[in-house]
Amino acid sequence: MATTVSDRPGYGQLLRTPGAWTFLLPGFAARQPFAMLTIGIVLLVQHTTGSYGTAGAVAAVAGVSMALVAPQGGKFADRFGQRAVLLPGVLLHTASVSALTALALADAPLWALFAAAVPTGASVPQIGPMVRARWAAMLGATPDRPASPLMSTAAAFESVTDEFTFVLGPVIATALCTGVHPAAGLITEAALTLVGGLLFAAQRATQPAPRPAATADRPHTSALSVPGVRVLVVAFLGIGAVFGGMQVSLTAFSQEIGHPGVNGLLYGIFAAGNMLAGIVCGAIAWKSSPQRRLVVGYMALTLMASGLWAVHSVPLLAGLGLLVGLCIAPALISGYTLVESLVPATARTEAFTWLTGAVALGQAAAVTVAGQLADAHGASTGFLVPLAGTVLALVTLLALRSRLSPKSVGRTVARGIGHREPVTVD
Repeated sequence: MATTVSDRPGYGQLLRTPGAWTFLLPGFAARQPFAMLTIGIVLLVQHTTGSYGTAGAVAAVAGVSMALVAPQGGKFADRFGQRAVLLPGVLLHTASVSALTALALADAPLWALFAAAVPTGASVPQIGPMVRARWAAMLGATPDRPASPLMSTAAAFESVTDEFTFVLGPVIATALCTGVHPAAGLITEAALTLVGGLLFAAQRATQPAPRPAATADRPHTSALSVPGVRVLVVAFLGIGAVFGGMQVSLTAFSQEIGHPGVNGLLYGIFAAGNMLAGIVCGAIAWKSSPQRRLVVGYMALTLMASGLWAVHSVPLLAGLGLLVGLCIAPALISGYTLVESLVPATARTEAFTWLTGAVALGQAAAVTVAGQLADAHGASTGFLVPLAGTVLALVTLLALRSRLSPKSVGRTVARGIGHREPVTVD
């Protein structure tokens, strides 16, 4: 159930928040590489090796590395400040991508590509979670004030920005790799990371204050100790499987029909549906809970993904891809909105990076499996990966949805990261 945007503050008021533009603009440039990295690796390595399976495996190593390391980076950002994490991370990522690109072009052995992919993925700057943490610091509840009504608008706006990134990033990377040079996508990714990351890190006035040092009565505990966060991680793994499966399968499909350039168009339509749904979701004041919206949205996503493998024409695949994209944004927005009620501010950046890392991990697994299936049985079988990922995640979500209920006492949700005992609302 929903009402119109007039019932709550909208995007215009959000963007007039003092200081917002100082981190939004550099943050937008710096988060583009997140959507360019996987497809850039796939296109370059497939060009040099001739195998989607090999390309997917290298991209998967980078994705797994990012998924495992990103939450630690989020924890360090909560503890020491975003700038302290960003500066070395941006430099390491630029160097690692450059090394991976050079090795691929030199026809280096697979183990060397895997070795370079590890620091490449581990050093991906987590700009999206850091931007969300800045909004939460500016608008979220504190001991001195209640949460601003703009908090839910900010969550929707960030999801729209993420979707816009997934519209632009893969399309730009694909156009560069197919129209300029197979390495052009990764080179651009590294340049955007360096420039955008350094500019974002320079915005010190809006970064959340580092949390105090751990003490005996207030130890630092991972956001993953919150049961609801673990459920959201599984849900976001399924969403990552959609992204990864679509990227590889659309690329393979375009190659099969002899029109590789149509890949960017098809993926752009898929991602555009995602973005448009995000805009609409953010312009609605929902009366239903985010838990309910997450479950309903996930059911729709699974239903739409179930038909991808059976479609063999460009117009039909574009139309169904659009519908799949339309179903992703409601689930993403609902998941990120739940973090504000489930996780205290001292662990929020880490919680966001767990979700972002889950998308990357699901994407990495999907890229690997879809690549192997596409090599062995054709592009259509690669589309089974989004279906399998969403079905497994939906089953988990339905079984454990009660854990997504926010707590009724205070803002504490787990021992070790707050003051009060958790109280579950049934």
